[in-house]
Amino acid sequence: MAMRRTAVAAVAVLTLLTTWGGAHHATAAAAPKTAKTTKTAKTAAEACGVLAPGASTAAEQAVGAACEQIGVWYTWGGGHGQRPGPTYGQVDPSDPDSAHDPERLGFDCSGLVRYAYHRAVGGDPLPGNAYHQFHSPHVQERFTAAQGTAPLLPGDLLAWGSGGSIHHIAIYLGAGKMVEARESGTRITVSDVRLGGDYAGAVRIAPATAPGTFTTWGTDVWTHEEPSTGSPRVHRFPGPTTVRIECQKHAQSVTAEGYTNDAWSYLPEYGAWITNIYIKGAAWLDGVPTCP
Repeated sequence: MAMRRTAVAAVAVLTLLTTWGGAHHATAAAAPKTAKTTKTAKTAAEACGVLAPGASTAAEQAVGAACEQIGVWYTWGGGHGQRPGPTYGQVDPSDPDSAHDPERLGFDCSGLVRYAYHRAVGGDPLPGNAYHQFHSPHVQERFTAAQGTAPLLPGDLLAWGSGGSIHHIAIYLGAGKMVEARESGTRITVSDVRLGGDYAGAVRIAPATAPGTFTTWGTDVWTHEEPSTGSPRVHRFPGPTTVRIECQKHAQSVTAEGYTNDAWSYLPEYGAWITNIYIKGAAWLDGVPTCP
């Protein structure tokens, strides 16, 4: 199973025999920053994000957490410390390019996935290597290699391997793109999804439901700055989405989809309100406190 990592600023600028950006045989722990490399990293970071609708809040947050790591070194074994997060790597005996991994702070492929979902939902829902993550008890749905990217949503995990072995894993962004920690000598980046070779398929993760987690229903549902349809719109849910509700209150009465309700729920991740009409559950949600 391939494993990789990231780099922090070096104490002294070391000489590279080959520049990063496709070279696999870097001879230093970190390259000096130039206007060109800084611009390239910025462009990659801007290209990384949720590129399609329909994902759960947790999946979108996992994508965001992974995208924050663009430009960090792949390091074999990185990200597998006691707690999720970047760690110094190890030398992979089968890969000469990993010689400097012990000097680089970062993630391997599964370390990045572990960290992203930790940031999204808390705890440590996806420990272990790529194989363990692909077969996690939190897998909600599986997709075969033959299905391609058509049924995938941002946050789904793509895997490569054969004969029951999984050696690489990445996070889908949408639009045929993924964010990955690929191999020693490279940095976390956005790549085109590779459906050939030993692509094994993908899985959708549904971590254990946290308190206050509900699902919306309907299509093209808008949230608002205040519990009123007359206040500015904030975010559109194109379809059913998992959301966390902090509290609810009685406010403007709304009639929609054949229902009338004056209850509104506050969504802290969006900083916005949604009428309870579009939240699956009772008109006044069980177990959700009243907003002050």
